[in-house]
Formats: sequence, structure tokens, C-alpha cells
Amino acid sequence: MANDMENVDFEEEYILNSRGLKLFTCRWIPKEKEAKALIFICHGYAMECSITMNSTAIRLASAGYAVYGIDYEGHGKSAGLEGFVNSLDDVAEDCSKHFTSICEKKENKKKMRYLLGESMGGALALVLHRKKPEYWDGAVLVAPMCKIADDLKPPRLVISVLTKLCYVIPTWKIIPTKDIIDLAFKRPEIREQVRANPYCYKGRPRLKTGYECLRFSMDLEKRLNEVSLPFLLLHGEEDRVTDKSVSKLLYEEAASTDKTFNLYPEMWHGLLYGETLDNIDIVFSDIIKWLGDRTTLGNSRFEREQKNEEDDDHHLKAKHDS
Repeated sequence: MANDMENVDFEEEYILNSRGLKLFTCRWIPKEKEAKALIFICHGYAMECSITMNSTAIRLASAGYAVYGIDYEGHGKSAGLEGFVNSLDDVAEDCSKHFTSICEKKENKKKMRYLLGESMGGALALVLHRKKPEYWDGAVLVAPMCKIADDLKPPRLVISVLTKLCYVIPTWKIIPTKDIIDLAFKRPEIREQVRANPYCYKGRPRLKTGYECLRFSMDLEKRLNEVSLPFLLLHGEEDRVTDKSVSKLLYEEAASTDKTFNLYPEMWHGLLYGETLDNIDIVFSDIIKWLGDRTTLGNSRFEREQKNEEDDDHHLKAKHDS
């Protein structure tokens, strides 16, 4: 990975969101060559981009892609109460504004745009697609949070009580849940790295954050048929954090005509960096091939947008001439 970093430029900057919070953003750009396409990372709950997603971004940038990340409010190096998300709709809006601002730069206009979301970030990627259904050229969805695994959720009565309380004491850390780090990452050394990372949140989920994750996943589960973009969906057979059966349902119900579902035997939730190196190589081989195949085919969205612009110009000219 250190050798790969020699071929990649890493840059970071802070931006201000509409609520006045400073958000950390970063990018990994291939050195001395034009990026094939753009990839936008949506990290998981309690995680962040520049450390936990660094190995993922370096692999993708080394394969020729420009990779962009953002830490959500209350996550990583961004401002906000640690581990607290008041509204995932606000987070989706932050991501949408930042990512589209990059896509709309002159040098990026003709480049294809992909979303890559892990766990809660997979759910966010689907919401970004729903906000702008024709905008994104594809998504890589890694164990997306379209449903939280049943053994991670408190009993229904407890959820009902906590839902009422989240409007009274939204920031309190009183959701009873198992240690997600132990459940998500197969390799013990990766669990230790996550625990040692000061930018990863390790406390119990805060009430409103837990409610937002539950609300988001339940809403997505009901609207799987609205997903229409090309996607590669990846899930570990032994995932105990997000529900693989709902990923299967997403694959079956999505309106997308270009969709692929890979279920990996014996793999856990953290497919991108929590598995054995051999397994991680398998996962990235699949991701990079999928991205490469679609990028090689060319940008039908750009051609469509260009045609629409030409049609508009033609209509304006005809109107003016008449």
C-alpha cells in the first residue's frame, strides 16, 4: 500500500455546510495522469474517510480513479457532537452539495460519476441517487444499511420507548447494542486499529442517531423498487451488522437494468478493510473490473445531457427566428 501511495496525491480541506458546521473533506488523485472517472465515498456509521477508508481510496486511485470523501457531521474530523446525527437528510444534503460541486467543475464535466457507500454510507448513496435519479452513473454498495440486522436491534417495545425519548434527550448514549466493532471486522488487528483511531466513535449509539439509522433503513426497505441506477452490490455471507436478505431483495426489486449482486462465503461486514488480505483482493478485483467495464463503455449520460442542451439551443434559436 505504501508503494501505491507513491502514485497518488492526497489532499484535504474543510468546507462550511448550510448549518455553519465545518466539514472535513479529502481527495486521492492519480499522479501524472488524467483520472478515468470520479468516485465519491460515503463512509459507515462511527467511521471516517481519511484513515479507515484510506486503503480503499488508494486502491481505487492507483487503478486510475479520482476519489473524494467527506466526514459527516459528528464524524471523523468534522464539527459536531461526536457520534451525533440529528438528521440523516441533512447529511445526505451535505454530501450531495459537495459531490455535485466537484462533478460540475469544468475539468470533470465529461467524466463518469460513481458513488461508493459502505454500510450506513450505502444507504446514503441510495438516497443521493433518489435525490437526483439521472445524475449518477453507478454505485458500488458494500453491505448497505437497507435493514439493520435483527440481532443488533433492541426489542420492539424498547425501540418504541427510545423513539419517544429521542425528542427529549436526543444526544444521550443509552441504546443497548452489541459491540459493532467486534461484529463488523474479522481481523483482530483491524478491530484494534479502529479502537485506536481517535476519529472513530466508540460509545453507545446516541438516541437520535440510532433513530435516524432505523428510520432511514426502514424507508429504504419500502422503496427498493425506486433504485434505477447501475449498481454492484456486495455482501458477506456471515454479515451480522446489516441484513444480507434485504440486499438480495434490493437486487431483485430494483428497477435497474444493470445490476450485479455478489455474496461472499465466510466474509463478514467489513469487506473493504476488515477481511483477510486475500479476501480484500477478491472484493477489489470485482469492484475495479465492474468500474472498468462501465467506464470503458462510455458516458451515455453525458451524451444525453449534451443532446438535451443542443435541443434546447435549437428550440431557442427557432423561437428567436420566428
